[in-house]
Amino acid sequence: MKVVIIGAGPAGLSAAYELTKAGVDVTIYEASGEVGGMCKSIELWGQIVDLGPHRFYSKEKRINTFFHEIIQDDFTMVKRLTRIYYRNRFFNYPLKILNVLKNLPFTTTIKIIFDYCIQQIHPIKAPKTFEEWVINRFGKKLYEIFFKNYSEKLWGIPCSDIDVDWAAQRIKTLSLSGAIINAIRDNSGTKHTTLIDQFAYPKYGTGQLYKKAQDKIEQMGNRVILNNPVKKILIDKNNKANGIVLADGTTISADEVISTMPITNLLKGLDHIPENIKKAASKLYYRNTILVYLEIDAIDLFPENWIYVHSPDVKHGRITNFRNWCPSINKGKKTSILCLEYWAFEEDNIWTEKDTIIEELAKQELRKLQLINTTHNIINSHVIRIPKCYPVYETGYKKHLDVITNYLNEIKNLKLIGRYGAFKYNNQDHSILMGILSAQKILGKSTVNLWDINTDIEYQEEGKIKDVLIQ
Repeated sequence: MKVVIIGAGPAGLSAAYELTKAGVDVTIYEASGEVGGMCKSIELWGQIVDLGPHRFYSKEKRINTFFHEIIQDDFTMVKRLTRIYYRNRFFNYPLKILNVLKNLPFTTTIKIIFDYCIQQIHPIKAPKTFEEWVINRFGKKLYEIFFKNYSEKLWGIPCSDIDVDWAAQRIKTLSLSGAIINAIRDNSGTKHTTLIDQFAYPKYGTGQLYKKAQDKIEQMGNRVILNNPVKKILIDKNNKANGIVLADGTTISADEVISTMPITNLLKGLDHIPENIKKAASKLYYRNTILVYLEIDAIDLFPENWIYVHSPDVKHGRITNFRNWCPSINKGKKTSILCLEYWAFEEDNIWTEKDTIIEELAKQELRKLQLINTTHNIINSHVIRIPKCYPVYETGYKKHLDVITNYLNEIKNLKLIGRYGAFKYNNQDHSILMGILSAQKILGKSTVNLWDINTDIEYQEEGKIKDVLIQ
């Protein structure tokens, strides 16, 4: 059996690793010059940084097995501290009632409670949008403070146009009443699954996991070929995927094809696509990310791993402080590297703006939030643009995606996985699981529907830290 995998991110590498262990002939074709996809790490100013914050946790045995076999003992447990910045105040994440009462005016707190009670009395029946779902669960005032602005920065569309799937996947078990109960119990009760207090982290950046996976795959005799983008997937007369065509025109035959490339790009490369499929594909789109790294001449700026910036008076939405992950990535340097995240579409001015202008914007906004003081010098800056990071869950997207998946399901020996390939807002854990399960399907060890992964986030993420990555 010969398997070709498109893309060397978490999904592609985990699939290749699983197949390689089983003795299958595997070749990965990666368009860029490095493995890891959005989870790669880079050297910057003598330190190691990731493309934004990437943490690793799961209670799913197959994911943990992959992590431990690859990274072995070369990781550390990092204590998580994440907070929300809103109007010159920091709020604990998850919300703690005493912290909220301390930071918000009394009148605002009363309004939150009033709106929440009214919403419980008169709930929205069968909410269809993110806005309706969150207002139902938290009340209008809390939605406006802690959900609306950040979500609209991220997605670039009004919350009233974001599909309810986004809430269902990411915050479905979180509620105001649950936050209050946990606060009263000093957070000793059951926590929402995305709020684990510790996470595993490779000692030399998230990308270390994927570089080691590449090494193991190659040591066992298979191939990871970089700087080799794929132009199209070949489908024979029996509607079976039987190979790929590289950007340089080279044809590669295969018995099975696993794709992690954006589903919209994949469809453009297929021959004889029906008009209804083309139309459905035109309704799906992605959001881009601009990362601005700033090196500050200080080591004690603020204690958070990352901060969600909900303030409407700045354009960025999240700040990562790589000083607060693990000492080994700082390499003894006495400076801190911060990463500010901006999100954009191709047509937005900021996406094509000069790096120097974006860097200056980031510097101004960082000082505006007063996260560094006037004595701190910003000694270096660097911009990285990442296209098609986030599949946009616009209201009704699922109808278009279902049309496409039904069509693609008819193509034999083709499997689409990962955030890009499956058009799902995966964490790296979800993508790893998708990769493992796609390999197991090829090996005849699983009959799972790959499209179902991450439709129930509790599937692999529930549990407290004692259940996570501890053997």
